[in-house]
Order: sequence, then C-alpha cells, then structure tokens
Amino acid sequence: MTAADLLQHLVALPSVSGQEQAIADHVQALLEGWGARVQRQGNNLWAEVGQGAPRLLLNSHLDTVPVCDGWTEAPHAPVWRDGRLVGLGANDAKGCVAAMLMAFRELLLVPPAEGTVVLALTAEEETGGQGLATILSHLGSLDAAVVGEPTGLAVCAAQRGMLLLKVTTKGEAAHVAHAHLGTNAIHAAAQDIAKLAGLRFEPHPLLGEARPQVTQVEGGRARNQVPDACTFFVDLRTTPNLDHGALAATFAAELTGHVHVHSARYLPKATDPAHPIVQAALQAAGKTSPIGSATTSDWAFLGDVPAVKL
Repeated sequence: MTAADLLQHLVALPSVSGQEQAIADHVQALLEGWGARVQRQGNNLWAEVGQGAPRLLLNSHLDTVPVCDGWTEAPHAPVWRDGRLVGLGANDAKGCVAAMLMAFRELLLVPPAEGTVVLALTAEEETGGQGLATILSHLGSLDAAVVGEPTGLAVCAAQRGMLLLKVTTKGEAAHVAHAHLGTNAIHAAAQDIAKLAGLRFEPHPLLGEARPQVTQVEGGRARNQVPDACTFFVDLRTTPNLDHGALAATFAAELTGHVHVHSARYLPKATDPAHPIVQAALQAAGKTSPIGSATTSDWAFLGDVPAVKL
C-alpha cells in the first residue's frame, strides 16, 4: 500500500466530527495488522514503538468538517486530479494521518535505536470535543510533538490561540416616542465596539498583531422600544506573548459593558526556533526558518511540550 492509496481510502470513509467510528475502526485494524498494540478511548487511538526517552508524539485528527455547498466532485468518492486528491478531508487532515501512519509502519519494521514514538490519531478536533485533550494522561511523558495540520510543508513554530468574550451593555427601556426617558443599550454597545476597533496589542515576531473582532450582536425587543440590553461576542485570536487573563482584564477596563470570558481554553503556543524539534522539522522539510500559523489546533492542549505544526 502506498501513501496515496492509503489517503484515498481514508478520504472515502466519512468522518464528520463526532461520527468517526468507521474510520477509527479501520485505522485500528490497520495498525494491529502491522503488529502495533493499539489502545483506544472512544474514537481516539494511540500506540507506541521503541522504548525509553526521548518520547516524541505524532498527532493528527481523524475528523472533518461537514460537507458544504460548492463541491464539484462527490466529497466521499475521492479522485485524483492533476496530482491532487479531491475529497473531503484530503487536506485537513487525512493527508497528515496517512503520512504519520506510513511513518509509524516503517518504525514498526525497524524500531528506533533509542527513544519512543507515540502515535495518537484523535477525534473531534474540528469541534473541540472529546479528542486529544481527553487522552493526554494516557500518553505518558512527552518530550516533543509534531501536530499534523495542513501547512504546505512549512514548519510552524507558533500558532494563535482563541479568547472569546461575551460583552453585555445595559440600558433602560422606553417607547421610542419618549426616547429621552430611556437609555439605549445598543448605542452603548456601538460605542464599545468602536473602541474595540482601535485597540492594539504587542505583535508577535511570527504571528504579527492580534486584533479583536466582533462576530455576533444581539439586542432589542421591539422596533418601537428603546433597548435595555445588548450582547455582542468578541473573538480575539491571541499570540503567545499575550496572557488571556490579562487581556480579559484589559477589555473589562476599557469597555463600559460587562465582560464575561466565554472561552479561553485554546491557548496560543510557540516553540523556540532553536529547539531540536524545530531544527529537525526544518531539516526534514528542506526549510531554513519556521513560520507562524494563524489557526489553532490540538497543539493548544499540549501544555509546555515543545511542538511544531506541520
């Protein structure tokens, strides 16, 4: 079986986030057929080869986003077009899964002279659900990690996190014919939103600036009533030089509305470009320097483990 054959077969197995059982069953059978001892929790699979330290994690995810409009091919009937496989998940991230499986098969045939490679292929990465974060305690100590995500073979030594805030402004209701008797909560929210657009934070050398984006706004009970409440969400894709708690405090001080941290679990990550995992990845990929990744991934849950996204 070639890597291309394996990838085509994986893409043919639908695995929308939360529905990965079929692909997990297939990958487990494949690994066990190669002689690996596979452990499983839900639709998360992991196996080891080698022994002792250092311990390197290879991790990517089995799930995909749902099918969207605009497909010109059947998303689960993958076909090759000009050297590219067209199918749902071929890029994100079954290409990575196939590459890691092929590498692990080689290591099963010729184990590493020293150290251990841990392969973890996990579920629900696209929805932040029951994936890598739920099995980390079973993987043992880790000295470094490669997180499989589509990067065009660029080596990412930093990635953004996500801080999601819910801001609520309060007013006082009144009939619009007597607007002077009320306080318009939407107007207050608009002033806060305008202030957000002007906030600037220290840039990161690989990721640049973090800029807050208002993504949803809801307010008002009737077209003829001064609104007494308005809620909006702020999505800030954070950088490793910014602390989520300090950022939330800054927003609370700057805005008139009440600031509630809706989600702060996706932490930004960075690895020193001089670290051996970054240097090894650069050498393998034929690159001279790493880049930053604007998207988040399961790297967010790896704590202080030095990692690259690749």
